[in-house]
Amino acid sequence: MTTVFMAPVPAYVAARRESRSRLWWLLVAGWVAHVGLRLWLYRYHTGPVANPDETGYLLAARWLAGGPGADLTGSTFYHGGYPVLLVPIFWLTSDPVLAYRLVAVVGSMVAASAYPLAYLLLRRLGLGVRAALIAAFVAGLSPALLLFSGLALTDAILPVLVLAWLVAVHDLVAYRSVRAGAAAGGLSAFAMAAHLRGTVVLAVCVLVVMVAAVRWKTVVPAVRRKTGTAAVRRKRVMPAVRRGMVMPAVAALGSAAVVVAAGKALNGALAAALYPGGSRDLSGLLMSRLTTFEGQAWALSGAAGQLWYLIVGTWGLAGVGLAGAAALLVRRSAPFQHRVLAGALLLATLGIAYASSAALPDEHRVGNYVYGRYLACVAVAWTLAGLVVLLKGGRLAVMRHAAAAAGLMALTGGAAAWYAGDRLERYGFIAFDFPEVIFLTGDRDSLDLVAASMTALIMLACLIAAAFLTTRRTRLLVVGVLALIDIAFTAGQAPAPPSGADWLPKPPPGRVAVDRRVKWNVWVPLAYRVSWTKLEFYGGRPPEGACTAVVPYGAVPPTGWAATGRGGAQMGWTTWSNGRCG
Repeated sequence: MTTVFMAPVPAYVAARRESRSRLWWLLVAGWVAHVGLRLWLYRYHTGPVANPDETGYLLAARWLAGGPGADLTGSTFYHGGYPVLLVPIFWLTSDPVLAYRLVAVVGSMVAASAYPLAYLLLRRLGLGVRAALIAAFVAGLSPALLLFSGLALTDAILPVLVLAWLVAVHDLVAYRSVRAGAAAGGLSAFAMAAHLRGTVVLAVCVLVVMVAAVRWKTVVPAVRRKTGTAAVRRKRVMPAVRRGMVMPAVAALGSAAVVVAAGKALNGALAAALYPGGSRDLSGLLMSRLTTFEGQAWALSGAAGQLWYLIVGTWGLAGVGLAGAAALLVRRSAPFQHRVLAGALLLATLGIAYASSAALPDEHRVGNYVYGRYLACVAVAWTLAGLVVLLKGGRLAVMRHAAAAAGLMALTGGAAAWYAGDRLERYGFIAFDFPEVIFLTGDRDSLDLVAASMTALIMLACLIAAAFLTTRRTRLLVVGVLALIDIAFTAGQAPAPPSGADWLPKPPPGRVAVDRRVKWNVWVPLAYRVSWTKLEFYGGRPPEGACTAVVPYGAVPPTGWAATGRGGAQMGWTTWSNGRCG
C-alpha cells in the first residue's frame, strides 16, 4: 500500500486563511445587523408614503412583472432600472401590502451592502483592516442609507451603486483590471437607467477611462527602455503592453454601451405603456435655465443649497472630505488612483447638484432652494472621505480641513439663502425633504438655516476634538463620536404604530373608474392599491361595465349608480357603486 505524505501547511499561511475567514464572517454579521435595523425601522410601513414617486416605481415593477399598468400621462417619468429589481416580488404576490413589505426587505438588503463596499473602499484608501471594519460599519448608519432603504425609491440603491462604482474605478485605474473596467462601465450605465442622476455618473466614468488610457500610454516608452532587444519587444513585450492598455478601456466602454442600450429599450417600453400621452417634459425648462442669466442663477444657487445640505446632513464630514479631495487633486505626489478617485467623486457631485437644480421646476417649496435628496447618493462616499482625513491626517491637516469645511458650509448656505430670500419662509416646508435638518434644529415646520449650520458645526467640532486630542492609534474615537450622532438620529426615526383611519378608497373587485376631476394625490396611490385592473378615467358618466366610480365629494350619481357614503369633504372624494355588478 502506498502512503501519501502531505506537506504541513506553513503557520503563516494557516494564520492568513483563518484571518480571511474571520473577516468574511465579520462582514456577513455586520450586513445582517444592518438589514435587521432597517427592517425594524420600517416594520409598520404597508404602502407608499412618498407619492407620486414611490407609486410610479411600484406601478412600473408591477407592469414589468405582467400585472396591470396605469396611465401616468403628464407625470414625471420614473426610470426602469430600479423597478427591474422589484419584478420578482410581483411574481410572488399581487397583494399590494405584502408586495410593499417585500420591497422594504429588498431595499434593506441592498442598503446594508454599503457596509462591505465601504470596507473595500476604505482599504483601498489606505486604512487598516480593523479601522476599516469599524468605520465602514458606522458609516452604514448614515441618514442617506437609513431614510430611503425602506421606501420604494431609487434612492434606496443609488448610494450603494456609487460605492461599488468607486471601488471598480479604483481597481480599473490602479490595476488595469478588465473585470473592474466592465464593472465600472456597467454600474455607471445602470445608474443612468435608474435615474437621470446616473447620466452624470456615466459621463464621469467615460472621462475617467479616457484619462486612465492617456496615463497608461505614457508607460510604454519606459517599458521600451527596460526591455531587451527590438525583436523581443516586438514579439513578446509590446503586444502584451498594448493589450494591457486597450482591454480595460474596451471592457469599460463596451459594458457601458450594452447596459445603456438595454436601459433605453427598457425605459422606452415603460414610457409607451405607462405614459401613453407623454411624460412631464423638463427639457425645455432645462434649456432655458442653461441659456439665460436668471436660469444660471437658479441652477447655481440650487446647487449651492444642495452642497450645503450635503455638508450639514453628514454632520460636517462631507465638507472635510470635499476639502481633502481638492487637496489630493493638486498633490502630485499622491497615488494616481487616489487622485482619479477624488476627481471622479468631485465631478459627479458637482455635476449632479448643478444638473438636478437646473432641471427642477419651481414648485413653490423650500426644497427648490435647499435640498438633500439628490446628493444623498454621494453622501456616504463623502462621509468615508471625511473619516479618512480625520483618521490618517496630522493634527495641522485636520484643523485646516475642518476650517475649509466650515468655510464651505458658510459659503454655500449663504449663497442659497441670498438667492432664495424670503421664499425660504413663504414657500411650503415639506418635512419629508428635511429629515437631517429637523434633527439638527428640532423644528418640523420651517427651515432655520443658521441654527442647522451652527448645530452641524458643533458636531463637527466634537469629531475634530476626538481626532485632535488623541494619537493616531486611538483615533477610532472619532468613529465612536460619529456612531453616537448617528444613533441619536436613528432613534429619532423610531417607528410608531399607524394611527387614524385609511383615507384612500377601497374598491371591491371589478373595473374601477375615476372621474378626471379627482386630484392626483387620490388616484395615484389608488392605482397601486387596485392591483387587479387598470384604472379607467372618464369625464361625464362612468363607463359601461365599471363597478366602482371614484368621484369628487358631493357629486350626484346618475341613474343606475348609488353613492356608497364612503369618503368625505376633507378627503375630497366619494365612491359610487354600479347596481348591475351585484
